[in-house]
Amino acid sequence: MAKAKTAYVCSECGAHSVKWAGQCPDCSAWNTLTQTRIAATKAPAEPAAAPASLEGLPGDLGARHSTGFDEFDRVLGGGLVPGAVVLLGGDPGVGKSTLLQQVSARLADAGQPVFYATGEESLRQVGQRAQRLGLSSSNLSLLADTSLENVLEQARSVSAGVVVIDSVQTMSSMDLPSAPGSVAQLRECVGRVVQFAKQNEVAIFIIGHVTKEGAIAGPRVVEHMVDTVLYFESDPASRYTLIRSVKNRFGASGEMGVFAMTEKGFRQVRNPSAIFLSRDTVNEPGSVVSVAWEGSRPLLVEIQALVADGATAHPKRLAQGIEPNRLSLLLAVLQRHGGLAIGPEDVFVNVVGGLRISETAVDLPALLAIVSSFRDKSLRSGLVCFGEIGLAGEIRPTRFGEERIAAAAKQGFTQAIVPASNAPKKAPDGIEVMGVKRVRDVLELAF
Repeated sequence: MAKAKTAYVCSECGAHSVKWAGQCPDCSAWNTLTQTRIAATKAPAEPAAAPASLEGLPGDLGARHSTGFDEFDRVLGGGLVPGAVVLLGGDPGVGKSTLLQQVSARLADAGQPVFYATGEESLRQVGQRAQRLGLSSSNLSLLADTSLENVLEQARSVSAGVVVIDSVQTMSSMDLPSAPGSVAQLRECVGRVVQFAKQNEVAIFIIGHVTKEGAIAGPRVVEHMVDTVLYFESDPASRYTLIRSVKNRFGASGEMGVFAMTEKGFRQVRNPSAIFLSRDTVNEPGSVVSVAWEGSRPLLVEIQALVADGATAHPKRLAQGIEPNRLSLLLAVLQRHGGLAIGPEDVFVNVVGGLRISETAVDLPALLAIVSSFRDKSLRSGLVCFGEIGLAGEIRPTRFGEERIAAAAKQGFTQAIVPASNAPKKAPDGIEVMGVKRVRDVLELAF
């Protein structure tokens, strides 16, 4: 038997090196090479697959399994695809195991054989959570083990259609002598899981731990190997939890699902705009309502700004929920093309509810919120706005303009300031649409 050899593996890209270095030679990341032992020979995990013709494929190629949560199905792209591998990451205690145990029970109740493998808890602990959540299903098999080979073998023996592995960092393969959670073990285990899922048409959920930076622990190549990557986003001060897809081969990336944590587990929120929009503060100075586009649906959010006298020679610029660099850009455009110099004032911008918005359509509402706070004057009652702001002071159009206006009208807003290119020929009933081209035009209409 050949001896195992020692190598240095990059935790970012998974590249191998025969000696340690401060910088990875492949991805140039610093301090990412870790020592690990790699077996010289390995037995194949699965028998070799035979080729198939396109005509010989199953007729239900578009089939998906409902998880029992419409919000979770939305994040997955419409449901769970057979043979898909879904990686779910989040901070400790955010509810990853709770949600997947609820999903497992609902899938099992729908007639889908589900296999739940845990390497972090005992079967008693899993049973206690199920009792607390009020879950019970005879179609759900449980296993407490950290051997990946045994987990996959037991999943095959019960003819599971859905498998849950909690978590991948606790699993280890007997072909590698390294410790569970190491770079080599993670790559090997995820590779085995993906191979098992594809060859057996089994949908697999993998729970992954995250680093202090919020990324999935382990090499980045792990996220490339799976089909879907989901992240929990949760504010400790809020009872609401967001699940966002950052990668999805079977649907739109960037899709978001909203859940509320209760004593009986997670409950889906069917109208997310209601939790991100506070009617009590909409008409206050420094508050503006915008329509963000998250995934495949519009979402009404409240943008708040506070302009205060600077206490130091270096004014503060703080943005939460939007790109911080966009705040400096908006202030420069406001001074150059809006004739309003904030100068030494401290400026704070926040998206209510802890939501993070990456699109530039919130430029216009953020700018109006700053102006409203600076002037200590509220905007028009029932006003909503969206639009990207260019460096020349122009208001650029955004995607799905008409859908955003329709969503605002549905929520009872009566006026909308939008880019001129997004203004429809016929506005929805109950809302007046005002198209603008320049920043100066916006400042005249909003107040």
